[in-house]
Amino acid sequence: MKQRSKRQRLLAITLGLGLGLGAPASQAAENLVFVSGAFRRSLPVADLEHLATTGQARGLLAQGLALGKQNPTEVARMLNEKIPLPVALVSRLLNTRIGEAILERLARVIFPLNTPSVGIPALRSAMVIGIVDGKGSLSAMSFLRAYPNDNIEVSIPALMALMQKASSISDLVRFFSESPLDGLRGTTPPKP
Repeated sequence: MKQRSKRQRLLAITLGLGLGLGAPASQAAENLVFVSGAFRRSLPVADLEHLATTGQARGLLAQGLALGKQNPTEVARMLNEKIPLPVALVSRLLNTRIGEAILERLARVIFPLNTPSVGIPALRSAMVIGIVDGKGSLSAMSFLRAYPNDNIEVSIPALMALMQKASSISDLVRFFSESPLDGLRGTTPPKP
């Protein structure tokens, strides 16, 4: 069984990264850095991990959840929620024109701090390796553990624009599934 896991990891790295041999397996995101113009606030991923494990928020995360009137237990559940995904299919999809278009939209919202040009390969890597490490499923935490950069920038303006376009989960799914087709039809979708 361990041999199969090693093969899956190697397959994930080879197919999904697009970064050559990629980062060492121990590489993981350490901070989410929320940025809007000159404003910059860093949230340690360790605090998210603590919340996901214990259901209790600490530090800046606790303050943010209290300010937003969010239930830490509910946020912990969302962080741990697993979506079953076949790694080979996801890897192939992310390397198609539609997959690239979806990754391009996501890379406008989240990308490695100070290096947005590698946002697409970083997202692809985190998704594929996150699925392998999650034994066939992806969660927010497995994605963060697999992200190949210490600091993930979250563009607040791009995130807000995305949230305005997608007022519900179904709108969000429709936004990411239909909009990339615009690029294939020869029309350019509006930037979020």
